[in-house]
Amino acid sequence: MRLFRRGERASTLDLFVAGLGNPGREHGRDRHNVGWMAVDELARRHGGTFRAKFSGRLAEVRVGERRVALLEPETYMNDSGRSIAAAVRFFKVAPADVLVVHDEVDLEVGRLQLRLGGGLGGHNGLRSVAQALGTQEFARLRVGVGRPGRGDRRSVADYVLSPFDDVDDVAGIVARSADAAEALLVDGLSEAQQRFN
Repeated sequence: MRLFRRGERASTLDLFVAGLGNPGREHGRDRHNVGWMAVDELARRHGGTFRAKFSGRLAEVRVGERRVALLEPETYMNDSGRSIAAAVRFFKVAPADVLVVHDEVDLEVGRLQLRLGGGLGGHNGLRSVAQALGTQEFARLRVGVGRPGRGDRRSVADYVLSPFDDVDDVAGIVARSADAAEALLVDGLSEAQQRFN
């Protein structure tokens, strides 16, 4: 049994990143799965290989000298918290060292917002995570997917469950999202916010 001194970290992870999305090929390119896309990009950049764990897909990578766990819950968006909380308990991660990457309809397509804590904005995935962790004090990377345009009769739910438009630079959005997660890890919240918000 290891005893910790005041201020010492219990976890061996420097950051736990969870990307929200829905399982299944039919959802792979949906706006709602942009969190998974960002986590896939982080795994690709850092040589991560996913394995089934915590009702999801888990990869552990190193970013320089820092150790990061990447999780894609496969519980569907509305139950993401169950998967994330199980992994957070296993790794003994403090909520402040958890980053949840998710789609955000209240931001224009491609705009990013990184923050610690805050409201849930009606996002069922965030609500599930906050409920399972027992706090809203975890970091979020909100990835703008916009809302249906003028004349688009789809509901917001149908809109986020559809692929990005051809004019959207999905690869760029995903790359910038991964960049923001790396900046949070390496440079800290304040500097990452200045660069990406």
